[in-house]
Amino acid sequence: MAAATSSETGCGEAAAGEKRGPLGIPEAVFVEDVDSFMKQPGNETADVVLKKLDEQYQKYKFLELNLAQKKRRLKSQIPEIKQTLEILKHMQKKKANVMLEYDIDEAQALLEKNLSTATRNLDLLEEDLDFLRDQFTTTEVNMARVYNWDVKRRNKQDPSKNKA
Repeated sequence: MAAATSSETGCGEAAAGEKRGPLGIPEAVFVEDVDSFMKQPGNETADVVLKKLDEQYQKYKFLELNLAQKKRRLKSQIPEIKQTLEILKHMQKKKANVMLEYDIDEAQALLEKNLSTATRNLDLLEEDLDFLRDQFTTTEVNMARVYNWDVKRRNKQDPSKNKA
């Protein structure tokens, strides 16, 4: 997690030119100093900031859902490609003379390329999902810090509520 001062980011989101993760996902920046963070333009109230952080969190959740769907699709494609490759290799051993859209060597090369691409994409998806999990954690911590900051601020403003 990256630490930032209030002058570096707005609402914990990566601004233009700041660090982005895989797929261009903006990195959630840890809010180190909540007092100065809350003095930034656009951070007028804790409710405004919490709403922005929640929107950011929901965007991460949406991305996670899409990536999880892609992961499921790839996890089902890889065994299919492997099975097709095995069938093709069996055909080569038996010198099968079957009418194919591709000749056997071309088909094998294409399937091996597809398998390699699918495996690489699955690995990248795993990295993207790990990165997203870190962004969830950072955003949740930022939300908790801003909420706690607001509770303390309200208790200082009205100490009578604190004794109830």
